[in-house]
Amino acid sequence: MLQGIERKVLRIIANYWSGRHRCPLIDELMIKTGRSKEGIYKVLTVLAKEEYIEWSPTIPQVMLVINPYERDAPNNWAQPVRSQTRYFMD
Repeated sequence: MLQGIERKVLRIIANYWSGRHRCPLIDELMIKTGRSKEGIYKVLTVLAKEEYIEWSPTIPQVMLVINPYERDAPNNWAQPVRSQTRYFMD
C-alpha cells in the first residue's frame, strides 16, 4: 500500500499525462507537493521499485505511468450495496 505522498505524486503524474500529454518536471512536482528534490527522488524511486512508473534517476525528466491507480486500495467502497439500490422491477 502506498504512503500518502507516493499516492499524491502518482496522481499528479497520471493527471499530467492525461491532461497535458507530458510528464511533469521535477520542479513542478516540488511545487505541487512542497517537497525537496531529494524527497521527490525518493518518492519516484519507490514508485519505480513498486512498478507504478518507469523512471530512472539518470534521466529524471522521463517518466512512464504503468499503473495510475493504487493496486492495494480497497475497491468495495465504490460498489453500491444491492439492498440500497431500488429498481422499478423489484
